[in-house]
Amino acid sequence: MNPVIRIHADDNVVIARHQLLGGTRLEDEGVTVAGLVPPGHKLATRAIGRGDAVVRYGQVIGQATADIAPGQHVHTHNLAYGDFARRHEPGSAQRPTDFVAEPATFEGIVRADGRVATRNYIGVLTSVNCSATAARAIADHFRRDVHPEALAAYPNVDGVVALTHGMGCATAADGEELRVLRRTLGGYARHANFAAVLVVGLGCETNQIQGLIAQEGLAEGARLATFSIQDSGGTAKTVARGVALIEAMLPEANRVRRQPVPASHLLVGLQCGGSDGYSGISANPALGAAVDRLVRHGGSAFLSETPEIYGGEHLLTRRAVSAEVAARLQARIAWWEAYTARNGMRMDNNPSAGNKAGGLTTILEKSLGAIAKSGTSNLVDVVEFAEAPRARGLVFMDTPGYDPVSATGQVAGGANLICFTTGRGSAYGCAPSPSLKFSTNSALWAKQQEDIDLDCGGIVEGLESVDEAGERIFRLMLATASGQHTKSEIHGYGQNEFVPWQLGAVM
Repeated sequence: MNPVIRIHADDNVVIARHQLLGGTRLEDEGVTVAGLVPPGHKLATRAIGRGDAVVRYGQVIGQATADIAPGQHVHTHNLAYGDFARRHEPGSAQRPTDFVAEPATFEGIVRADGRVATRNYIGVLTSVNCSATAARAIADHFRRDVHPEALAAYPNVDGVVALTHGMGCATAADGEELRVLRRTLGGYARHANFAAVLVVGLGCETNQIQGLIAQEGLAEGARLATFSIQDSGGTAKTVARGVALIEAMLPEANRVRRQPVPASHLLVGLQCGGSDGYSGISANPALGAAVDRLVRHGGSAFLSETPEIYGGEHLLTRRAVSAEVAARLQARIAWWEAYTARNGMRMDNNPSAGNKAGGLTTILEKSLGAIAKSGTSNLVDVVEFAEAPRARGLVFMDTPGYDPVSATGQVAGGANLICFTTGRGSAYGCAPSPSLKFSTNSALWAKQQEDIDLDCGGIVEGLESVDEAGERIFRLMLATASGQHTKSEIHGYGQNEFVPWQLGAVM
């Protein structure tokens, strides 16, 4: 097997499949390795002068900070981020979608309004951090591992989960932060994966429950109950009241049955965390191949993490279905540039320490690999954090790059399944939507199988094609949407990972 991977004919670097020792001859590249190159890292295939562009994926990933000889390791010691002009050419790469004649199906839960769920939970939401302890106590009463009798008569209910947060007060009553928090809570309150929802407040918080209901157009009733600690007379009475309300919700929630529904009812949130030098070679493009399949079957996917497409956004605007969609993406990039500037930061603060240890050097390199999760489908819409898509297909949602916050926005926007690639390792879940995790390399799979659902390392090893792995992922999506448990669900992840985006000042 070739000890290195060449991604694009125009690249002046290749990627080490395994650790390379100095003196190793790379016959296909006509160079000899100079020094140690870790697995997943880059080495130069020709001389690169100081200030010259380093190219991977056929795209610029930065500029050399020193002269680099053929065969030398290319990383943070001789490569750095540098701004460059993007050629957007909106819509130039869009193409007709080849929809399949007979779409795939999964066993979904059809709600009364026609929406389709992949899970069947009852949720306990909070308006403010002050009611978090009471909300958790209410949900804990129904924990199957502690009180198995509580849900024994309700086998079709996946559980009762409390999704709490640290916000809801000490912020502007008419500000963007409160508006986005309410949009997030509203998205969860109406999420198809919740059979019913209870919202618990303190009573005096800025995020008044009635304000949440008014902004989000919610209606109290059999599926949505609300109350506060102050009105209930204290914590113990609040917990007892919440438990009684959920007990009244359970019989109706348990009446659901799964039935075959088209894959068009899937909205998948795409995530990558703990990325490495293999992410853009194996798991991310394999997930992209699965997304292309999903779109052809009528389904949809959210690409997100705006700071982690930075420098590659022109590749997405070229796939936009209209100039308006392309302009909305560019506007979000401009917002982030202003946002980071006023907070004394820069868009190239990425990658993280773990990313760099895994072989990623600049945000440009990380972004190009992250975009691979979106496949080749047209970009049909761009929405803000926690907004629902207005069209079916590949949609971009503006979110931070921090995975729990990003996925929280995707679920609030309606995602009923999360797919999460990782090269360094991840232990993540996302109630009420199941979360699948895919390893970029087989060494991680061997070490952390208890948290990873599928290994894409065979692509690096030459044992499997990207398309073959994409087919496996697509089939796993359907099985998971049909009720098959993910590793994170088995371990009980999902409640602590609810993290709304805190945008503004805390006062």
